[in-house]
Amino acid sequence: MDDVIGPLIIAASGLPALGIALWSGRDGSAHARGTGLRWALIALCMFVGALGLYLAAGNTGAMQAVAVVMVLAVNGILVSLLLHLRRGTAGASRK
Repeated sequence: MDDVIGPLIIAASGLPALGIALWSGRDGSAHARGTGLRWALIALCMFVGALGLYLAAGNTGAMQAVAVVMVLAVNGILVSLLLHLRRGTAGASRK
């Protein structure tokens, strides 16, 4: 039972990102769809990371590897999201 609590908390933490993805993509513009896609990818990384932690239960090395990969993936997508938001709705890069 203890091996399930951590992955459930991580999976539950991904639900707000999925909600933000649905909310931000409702406009239908290319910029809104890009923002929604990045939020959905963050949620997907968290769900896959939670599944990986559940499957690696008991193996400390595998759990640490899954956690590091999940953190790197989420932070990489977050950087992509910030750069996408910085570009603005016109799609042109700022000078």
